[in-house]
Amino acid sequence: MLRFQKTYFFIALLLFLLLVFIAMYVRDSFIRPYGGDLLVVIFLYCLIRSFFRIPVKKAVFGVLLFAFFIEGLQYLELIRRLELENNAVAVAVLGSHFEWLDLLLYSVGAILIFGFENIKKPNS
Repeated sequence: MLRFQKTYFFIALLLFLLLVFIAMYVRDSFIRPYGGDLLVVIFLYCLIRSFFRIPVKKAVFGVLLFAFFIEGLQYLELIRRLELENNAVAVAVLGSHFEWLDLLLYSVGAILIFGFENIKKPNS
């Protein structure tokens, strides 16, 4: 089940750096709030596939469920309840507010992964 796949790891690393760049330097009303949500699902998928031999469907649905779970914690205002509003790491990891559109963007990211994986390996 464990194995290192350097292609997925390299993509995950590039996406991580891009997400950090977006979080630190992009101050717009589209890329930062929406592009990051789409990319984070792809990042997590690539990170998982870097280290685990897991079927595409299971990896995508696992990442999607995880993203939905985190968004659910935002709906429940976990950051506020734990009094972590001023903790930049907690806010970056858990997010600070719920948005229905984020669920759609996570789903679009998952669909993009399926599309890419089907182009890469048509009959698998």
